[in-house]
Amino acid sequence: MKNLSILLSAFAILALASCSSNRYHTTRVQSLDFGQYKTYGWLPPVDSLSKEYFSNDIAKHNIMTTANQEIERRGLTYTKDNPDLLFRYVAIVNNKSRMVYSTFNNGWGWGGPWGWYRPWGYYGFYSPTYPVGKERVRYGHIIIEAVDRNNKTVVWQARGTTEVDSPEKAINGLPKMISGIMKQYPLKIK
Repeated sequence: MKNLSILLSAFAILALASCSSNRYHTTRVQSLDFGQYKTYGWLPPVDSLSKEYFSNDIAKHNIMTTANQEIERRGLTYTKDNPDLLFRYVAIVNNKSRMVYSTFNNGWGWGGPWGWYRPWGYYGFYSPTYPVGKERVRYGHIIIEAVDRNNKTVVWQARGTTEVDSPEKAINGLPKMISGIMKQYPLKIK
């Protein structure tokens, strides 16, 4: 019984974890030792393509506060005087279209169109899907980059993407998004 409850708990945790709508992607200079960086600063944000979603004071505060907390949790110290790494971010909101598929039942069920026999042996519910149109979807992206101050090159970049349906929801979700992006940083929490 105890094993069953552990199994059910693990399944519930996995199910909740899979409900996250944020997706993260990262790239970095593979041969670089990120432990050499001890201090950081900020470059001005890149001109945003966010359609006014993330270009207000609340959004900037949510991004900067969460990013600073996450960076410092990884052992870096903020300084304005010659930091080792310079971080910057860009916020983008764009419209995409995606296919909408039908779930129309064509009437073939247990055994074929007659409902009780299928000579080729397939028994079950048969409901193919096919595209019926497109819908417009708005996606928000936050990209954070780390630039080595000495060589002036990007050494790490991560992007978080989520579907956004309202500016308020997108702005309120920024701390979670930034935390997820910073989990991609090569140094783990100290």
